[in-house]
Amino acid sequence: MKRIEGKIIPGYGVASGKGKDPRYPEGTLRMQYPHFKERGLDLDPYYLGTLNVDIAPNSYKIKKAKYFFDGIEWSTYIPPENFYFFEVTLFYKNKSYDGLIYMPDPKTKADHEQLTTVLEVILPAIEGISTNDRVYLEVNEESIQIVQNQ
Repeated sequence: MKRIEGKIIPGYGVASGKGKDPRYPEGTLRMQYPHFKERGLDLDPYYLGTLNVDIAPNSYKIKKAKYFFDGIEWSTYIPPENFYFFEVTLFYKNKSYDGLIYMPDPKTKADHEQLTTVLEVILPAIEGISTNDRVYLEVNEESIQIVQNQ
């Protein structure tokens, strides 16, 4: 297991619907949820939105996802997408929260590109967490490798 420090940064707000994108008024995760569930990933334990954790100056390398779904046709506005999910534990204010790194495949993602230093995480709701808070992520490097950039 690898532990890495990160900072919560603002996201686009489309996963949760808070970004008020008229194409996804209830959020992209709510629209994607049934597709993931029918393939064996139940997101019921989690808040249907993401926290964006910037791990700069580090980045990551995909190795072996816990879940990989290809060709998900979840929206009429964009082409089908592939999705990776990796197990993660987030540490914040002396508490730990188990969740998933949510990663639309950069090769198939049509909108809302992320920096290569940002990991989107899906977790249970965490009271009080906000932009600029420092957190730690713990990942299995057999699944997703943390790469130290120079």
